[in-house]
Amino acid sequence: MKRRDFLRASAAATALLPIRDISASTLALSRANARLPARALDGSDMTLMTADIEALAASLHGDVVLPGGADYDSARRVWNGIFDKRPALIARCSGAADVTRAVNFAREHSLLAAIRGGGHSYSGKSSCDGGIVIDLSAMRSVRVNPTQQTARVAAGTLLGQLDHETQAFGLVTPAGVISHTGAAGLTLGGGFGRLSRRFGLTCDNLLAADVVTANGDYIRASDRDNPDLFWGLRGGGGNFGVVTSFEYRLHAMAPQVLAGAVAWPFEQARDVLRFFADYSLRIPDELYLIAALLRDKNGEPFVNIGVLWSTDHAKGEQALKPLRGFGKPFRDTIAPISYVERQSQDDWTQPFGLNYYNKSGFSRELSDDALDLILDVFQSSPHPFSLFMTLEGGAIGRVAPDATAFPNRDALYWLAISGQWEDAGLSEQRIGVMRADWQRLQPLTRGFYTNSAMNESEARYRSNYGQNLPRLVALKSRYDPGNLFRLNANVAPSP
Repeated sequence: MKRRDFLRASAAATALLPIRDISASTLALSRANARLPARALDGSDMTLMTADIEALAASLHGDVVLPGGADYDSARRVWNGIFDKRPALIARCSGAADVTRAVNFAREHSLLAAIRGGGHSYSGKSSCDGGIVIDLSAMRSVRVNPTQQTARVAAGTLLGQLDHETQAFGLVTPAGVISHTGAAGLTLGGGFGRLSRRFGLTCDNLLAADVVTANGDYIRASDRDNPDLFWGLRGGGGNFGVVTSFEYRLHAMAPQVLAGAVAWPFEQARDVLRFFADYSLRIPDELYLIAALLRDKNGEPFVNIGVLWSTDHAKGEQALKPLRGFGKPFRDTIAPISYVERQSQDDWTQPFGLNYYNKSGFSRELSDDALDLILDVFQSSPHPFSLFMTLEGGAIGRVAPDATAFPNRDALYWLAISGQWEDAGLSEQRIGVMRADWQRLQPLTRGFYTNSAMNESEARYRSNYGQNLPRLVALKSRYDPGNLFRLNANVAPSP
C-alpha cells in the first residue's frame, strides 16, 4: 500500500469508529472487530485490532494518541519540518512501566517502532509512518546529588533543564549547544558540546543507564552491571533498547564563563581560516572554538569564530589575545556571561518546525588546499547555507577508540554544512544542491557524527563504526536480535 493510500485508509477507518473515552487525549475505538491500518517491522502493510490498542491504552499511565484525535497533529510533529510522518499510534509514556508496555506491544505485533526523546533528530527517525512512536517527552526530571557530583536525568529531559539544575550547584556535564535538544539522543550518539575538549563527550560522562530491552526486560547498565551493554550505549545510539534514565558525572565549574564571537568581513575569510587552523593547534583544552562561514540578514557573507573559555577569566583573556587582535574584525562580543545563558543563546537559530538539512564529517587537518576548497564551495553554491568547523581533540581524543562504542576519537575538526528554509516546496531542490556541494567536501573528511547524519546507507553506518562494528553486531544480536530498534544509526544483528 502506498503511503498516500495508507493515510486515506487510516483516516477512513478512524472516522467510521465510535469514540470511547480512555483518557482526555486518547481517541479510542469501541468495536472489538475494528482494525487500524499500520506498518510492520519489515515495511509491509498490516492492521491492528482495536481491542489490542484499547488494552494498551488502559495499561498505560500516559496516553495513546491515534489519527483523528485532538492531539494527534501536535503529538506527531518533530523539530525537523522536512519529516511529516503519520504514525498509527503514539504512546506518550509517563515512566519506565509505560515504556515497557509499549515496547512489548511493538514486539508482539511486529510493529515498526520509533523512539522519541526530545524529538530533535536531524534524520527524522524519532517518528515513522504507520508504526508506533514510543514518546518519552513527558518524562522530564533532573535530580542532582551535589555531594557525589552526579545527576539522574529522565529520558525526555532537554539540555536547558539539565544545565539549569546542575549549574545551581556550580556543577556541569558537557552537553550540546542548543538548549531544546533532548539529552537522550545526544548522549547515545556521543554528544559534542562547548565543554567537550575539557571534560569529554557527553557519553564519556555517563555513569549508568536504565534500559528497557527489546524483550521487555528492565535492566541497569554501568561499569558493574551489564558492562557490555554500557559500552554499546556510549556511542552506539538507540540500537539496544530504550533508555529511560541516565546518570551523569558532574564537574565543578563556575557559573560565569568567557564567551562570544569575533566576526570579520568576508574578504578576510581566507586569512581568518588560516589563522583558525594554526591557532587551534596551540590552545588549551579549556577553550572551545568554532569557525563559521555565515550570511547576515541581507545575505552578505562573513566569517565568524565563536569561543567559550570555562576557567579563570584572566587566563582566558590571555589565551584569546591572538584571536581578538587578528585582522580587522567588525564585531567582538566576547564577554563574561552565565553558562546557562550562553547555552540557550543560539536557540533562535534552530526553531521548531523549519526544514533542515545537514551533512558533516570529521577531519584530521585543515590544509591550505582544504581551506581553498571550503571557501569555493561556500561561495559558489546556488543556495546559501552555513558552514561550520568545530575544533575537537582535547579530552575527546584521550579516550581510547575501543573504550566506548563512539568512533572517530582521532578527529581534530568537525566539518558541517547546514541549511534551513520555511517553504517545504523548496526541500527537494535545496537538498539536491547541498548533497552536490557536500560531494565536493566529503573527500576532506573521514567518518561522520551519527547524531547529525541524514540519508546515510547501512553500509556507511557500518563503515563509520570502524573497529567497533563487530562488537556492536554481537551486542545487537544479543539484546535486539529481531532489530525492533532499527530507526537509528542502525547496526543490523547477525542473520
